[in-house]
Amino acid sequence: MKILSPEQIREVDLFTIKNEPIPSIDLMERAAQKATDWIISNKMTYSYAIFCGTGNNGGDGLAIARLLSRLPVKIDVFLIKFSDNLSSDAQSNLSRLIEISNVSVYEINNIVEIDFNEINEDGIILDCIFGSGLNRATKGLAKEVIEKINETEQTVISIDIPSGLFANYDSNFRADTGIIEADITLSFQLPKLSFLLPENAKFVGKWEIIDIGLLQEGIDVHDTNYFYTDNSKIKSIVKSRHKFSHKGNFGHALLIAGSYGKMGAAVLASRACLKSGVGLLTSHIPHWGYQIMQNSVPEAMTSIDRSEMFFTEFPALKSYNAIGIGPGLDTKKNSATAFEELLNKVSDQKMVIDADGLNILSQNKFLLVKLPKLSILTPHPKEFERLVGKSKNEMHRLELLQDFCKHYNVITVLKGAHTVVALPDGNCYFNSSGNPGMATAGSGDTLTGIILALLAQGYSEKDAALTGVYIHGLAGDHALLTESEESLIASDIISNIGSAFKSLHH
Repeated sequence: MKILSPEQIREVDLFTIKNEPIPSIDLMERAAQKATDWIISNKMTYSYAIFCGTGNNGGDGLAIARLLSRLPVKIDVFLIKFSDNLSSDAQSNLSRLIEISNVSVYEINNIVEIDFNEINEDGIILDCIFGSGLNRATKGLAKEVIEKINETEQTVISIDIPSGLFANYDSNFRADTGIIEADITLSFQLPKLSFLLPENAKFVGKWEIIDIGLLQEGIDVHDTNYFYTDNSKIKSIVKSRHKFSHKGNFGHALLIAGSYGKMGAAVLASRACLKSGVGLLTSHIPHWGYQIMQNSVPEAMTSIDRSEMFFTEFPALKSYNAIGIGPGLDTKKNSATAFEELLNKVSDQKMVIDADGLNILSQNKFLLVKLPKLSILTPHPKEFERLVGKSKNEMHRLELLQDFCKHYNVITVLKGAHTVVALPDGNCYFNSSGNPGMATAGSGDTLTGIILALLAQGYSEKDAALTGVYIHGLAGDHALLTESEESLIASDIISNIGSAFKSLHH
């Protein structure tokens, strides 16, 4: 799913209006009806306070108020007159609304004209002040109203985007006051880039996409560097198995992992790799971890390092289709030397690097130029910061991520609530699966194992990264059917990899 800029979305609107064809007022009505249907199905109450601006987002709110008025509910509409000029569609909807007897409409020219104490404390506030086209910070009356709304205890639902938040913004943006802090955001047709960045979570809350029927042909013609990876995308990537397949058809992976006190990481990554369909797995571990691995993961073969406790060497590489390195590895000098030797010798094998593999790269940045092309790096935010330095904000970090991938010709999986897979061409894919319970020890090791298995099976580096991240999150979501976010652990994710794959084949 594409993530488009406000200007592109406006062009898609116009394309739909021209080619469906449909008058703009009817397209607004359709969007309002879809939003109303969602509200009735999910957040039905007996009192709504609807705050509308003078543009088309305000028009959406005025239309929603009229549609809700068919129900036995109390509706108060506050038209915030920060401008004397209403958009034509907003004016049309206002004219239709004021004829309805059970809706109270107040035109607000000063903040004192709103008695927030009179807004029903059990009701819902609908935010329709500004839409996605906003490109400057709020001020004056609009900002005052937004800040008063944020002080209330009511549930706030923003229509299309929280008022005051930019859909797209540059790295100089500073999230400050004057932005609605929504509990729920109903985004029309496509997500906005700002929804996917951690610093905006307090503004966006939980968000849903509302399909308002914009023509797909109008979306397809627009280029973008930003995408949202959903179930349909991954279903189109995941491969089916042939009846006469054997283990040799699904690759041989080499996992270099583990050290004294950190063998759990090697075990988790190995188990995840095997559960993700690899034909054969060899886990290269320090001598001390042999018994642990044999007892914990009997399906894995082992390659034993001459060191008792750390990684200092690696086996011949020619028989492996993909290499994973890093989980629980430690960063000892001998391990860093062995990692450099590995990079000097790795040829056309695909590679995924995580955890202490990334920390070794951060401590020895000259190694970055030795990475095989399209190597997959899987840092969490702090590991990424150690690789590239501090960022001013999330958008700046996204720019650093794109530059890093382009400069070193690698794929980077920046882990988080919407894990982003960044490619050397500048494209970034935000993931849609997963939950906060996955913020637990060993979760990243599990992801490494999944991606390694997909690489070994012949998936392209891009497809392995996208699919691995999605499967990882989906397995975590399946785990919540029996676990809570507090109780979920990495082993639960591994136990649900099978059900995640199974759901994609249906």
